[in-house]
Amino acid sequence: MKSYLALIDLDLRLALRQKSVLFFNYMFPLGFFIAFAQIMHGERGGGMTYILTMVTIIGVLSNGLLGAGVRAVQERETNILRRYKVTPITPAPLLIASTAVGWILFIPFVVVLFTLAHVVYGMPWPRNWISIFCFVTLGILSFRAIGMILAAVVNSMQESQILVQLLYLPMMLLSGATFPASIFPSWLLVITQFLPATYLVSGLQGMMLRQESLAQNAPAALALVLTIALGLFISYKLFRWEKEEKICTSAKLWIGAVLMPFVVLGSWQVHTRQNVEKTRILAREMARQGTFLIRGARIFIGDGKVIESGAVLIRDGKIAEVYEGPGPGPETVRAETVEAAGKTVLPGLIDVHVHLAASGGWPPGGSEAPEAAMQRALAAYLYSGVTTVRSVGDPLNAVLKVRSMVNRGEKLGAELFTCGPMFTAQGGHGTEYFRQLPSNIRERAAQQLVRTPASAEEARRQVDEIKSAGADCIKAVLEAGGGSMIFNRLDTSILLAISQEAREQGLPLAVHTGDARDVADAIAAHADSIEHGSLRGTVPDALFQQMVRQKTFYDPTLTAAEGLSDFIAGKADLLKRSLVQQVGPADLLRSTEQGIGSQETAAMRQALKQFPLSLPIGVDNLRRAYRQGVTLVTGSDAGNLLVIHGPTVQRELELWAQAGIPPAVALQAATYNAARLLRAENRIGSIRKGNDADLLLVDGNPLQDIGAVENVSSVFFKGEHVDRSELFDQE
Repeated sequence: MKSYLALIDLDLRLALRQKSVLFFNYMFPLGFFIAFAQIMHGERGGGMTYILTMVTIIGVLSNGLLGAGVRAVQERETNILRRYKVTPITPAPLLIASTAVGWILFIPFVVVLFTLAHVVYGMPWPRNWISIFCFVTLGILSFRAIGMILAAVVNSMQESQILVQLLYLPMMLLSGATFPASIFPSWLLVITQFLPATYLVSGLQGMMLRQESLAQNAPAALALVLTIALGLFISYKLFRWEKEEKICTSAKLWIGAVLMPFVVLGSWQVHTRQNVEKTRILAREMARQGTFLIRGARIFIGDGKVIESGAVLIRDGKIAEVYEGPGPGPETVRAETVEAAGKTVLPGLIDVHVHLAASGGWPPGGSEAPEAAMQRALAAYLYSGVTTVRSVGDPLNAVLKVRSMVNRGEKLGAELFTCGPMFTAQGGHGTEYFRQLPSNIRERAAQQLVRTPASAEEARRQVDEIKSAGADCIKAVLEAGGGSMIFNRLDTSILLAISQEAREQGLPLAVHTGDARDVADAIAAHADSIEHGSLRGTVPDALFQQMVRQKTFYDPTLTAAEGLSDFIAGKADLLKRSLVQQVGPADLLRSTEQGIGSQETAAMRQALKQFPLSLPIGVDNLRRAYRQGVTLVTGSDAGNLLVIHGPTVQRELELWAQAGIPPAVALQAATYNAARLLRAENRIGSIRKGNDADLLLVDGNPLQDIGAVENVSSVFFKGEHVDRSELFDQE
């Protein structure tokens, strides 16, 4: 033990005497840190996480590959190691001393970095600093071990420089240390999973952004431990005291042996892609850590209150403050300024009734794969300032998978809630969409889209199963149809069982209704929301009054009625709205416009004419619901004919304004009320301190002209200032 301690003391003294060691271990990376902190505005949040990771990982790579590897070769080439050969020690003390000194030299620098980030740039101290300390320690020791292997298998300084660069450059450039790995194409991102530095980057970022523990990064930590053990063991076996002792070229294969833990880990990641997903999620979370000050804007809070001129401070994905008046200077709060004079900031809009897998038109070449269609639809919503949507009838497995990807941040799109499969009767509305399919396909489609319980007990069990699958709500269909489209109607006793079980499971119940009778039965079953109401006849005021007493939400979906009416009339005006043109796939819009008046759709238009549906009736029911004090919410039924995913809420609001609903009431329905229906009003739907920073900034004043909601200036989603131009280019 004395020999170990003596060598550690000696190596440390020698290192501290060398100005180059002090410069490259402290001054150079510190200057690098300060320069990038200034350039990237580290004081504004997420940039500091990236800068800290970059400087720390580059330091670890240099400390290990250059500080251990190249220096060991240099000492052998200059015959320094020969002096130790005459002493009665093995290579072990030399290897351990070199490793320990590398750690002792580097750890103070890491402490200085985190201290500067906190004191100068305002980054909070990480709560899990022990995990960060241990993980960085493993990184230093593992790369020192890799450096020792490099020194052991080369025969000259020239060889060592070549080998070091062959390892150093890919790890520095492809691990995410210098360039964000999230910008890489998928195939390259998979390849990077074989690099040890990749796991240092994702592990350190995860600990800083998500407060992950060392245990949550156990696979990477274990691979680093194995690398340390293998590296030191092989270095010991191949250790040479003199430069005249040459080693065969094939010995360089031992480098592969020490990297084998990461070959195994990378192979596993090719299969699971867990770290690939984590890399994208972390990049998204860093983008959401910025600080912005929107100032000079009219602020519609969401619950009806309006600040005529104020400011909103966004920090770390949340609304940090809401100010009446000009607010603080951006330097005071270390924020990027968004000048918003003449603009209005609103909570992100919410559409509580969409069908993501349906396009709203006729895609050329057939329907797109459900998952891809849903991802693009959610991107279109976010582009339009609709930051939250609720799916009320989409394939279960696909919608749950997409919800996971988008809500975790792997993909960028509007936040998604889903009701899972629709409850209906055998032969009821919802079953007609796959009635003509072959039996084997029909059964699979039915399992994904509908539930047709034959008894109350079966209905309760199916509600439990949908809850266990991860649904956020339950949807049931009460619809007998009319004209040429007649459906079996769900038994009201089964509906009551569905409602009771949904309440016990804490899930809101949405009920699709077609006429006043359906509305009455849905209210009797204590539905949380009435979807559509009636487009076939008047809903009595007494039912609206009962909805007020029961606090039932009303979603009239006028947009869907308008789309169907326009299709029957052969009109394509809805496809020519500016925002629809921006978000709708060009080939979909073109083929849909061509199909509207074509002979191929003539029979379909004729059949729909016989279906008793009237937009004026829907408008009248909405007016009377408002007058009776019913809580209104906005849903579009997007995915139905001519209702293209994206600016759906905007069109619904315009129809409401035409019906005489005050703009402030309509906007509250599209924000705060909708959030209440989703049971998420504690974080979305209003501009309040502590809520998610889901904001829509529009030119003009939608409280005077509701059409201003189409004039999207900026969208903020969970604190990220969304680059709308890149939403449709995600891999």
